[in-house]
Amino acid sequence: MMAASLPRLRLRFQAVLLAVAALVAAGAARAGDGYAEMLGYLAQTRIDGDALSGSRGAIAVNMTAGDFNRQANLRAIAVGSSARAQADARQRSRDDLYDAPTHASASIGGSALAGAGGLVSINQASGSGNAEFNAVSLALAQQGIRETPDNLLSSSVSASAERQSVPGPAGRTASRNVAVEATALRGFEGVLQLNQIAGSANETGNVLTLSIAPGP
Repeated sequence: MMAASLPRLRLRFQAVLLAVAALVAAGAARAGDGYAEMLGYLAQTRIDGDALSGSRGAIAVNMTAGDFNRQANLRAIAVGSSARAQADARQRSRDDLYDAPTHASASIGGSALAGAGGLVSINQASGSGNAEFNAVSLALAQQGIRETPDNLLSSSVSASAERQSVPGPAGRTASRNVAVEATALRGFEGVLQLNQIAGSANETGNVLTLSIAPGP
């Protein structure tokens, strides 16, 4: 009797082991799905609420979610009888390895920047391998100087961004979007530079150059 029950015990034990293994595999699959969902959630940048509302002056914001993104906000201002201002940006990368996000978004909403004013430069990137820059170069003659030759009053910006081509995720439906909602930026006054990217291997830039001499 004892000898006959031993094979049954072994079979039951093996069945229990198989059930445990199935549960572990299912848990690992769910964990993998959760990790992918978490990465999708993290591939978002958003400026919301009352962020920067009522702010004044020179404001620079860099926001990124992802890998291997490059961002820069540059300002060059010169005041004088021989005023020269120059800003220079170079963004390059080589041999970056990353996964393109399936879902990505960059947005500005709520009352962000409502009633703000001045010079505002914003870079938002959700994804991988992107390059963004804002550059301002401003040359002003000193007050009281009646005439300043053009060769002594100049501003310039030189910039370049080099991108890599990246294949999209095979067999997946991607959703990528950028947005400035209607409630944001209400009452804003001044100069706004805005780059928004959702995706991979993109480059965007905003350039403003001014050379101003006082009138008579």
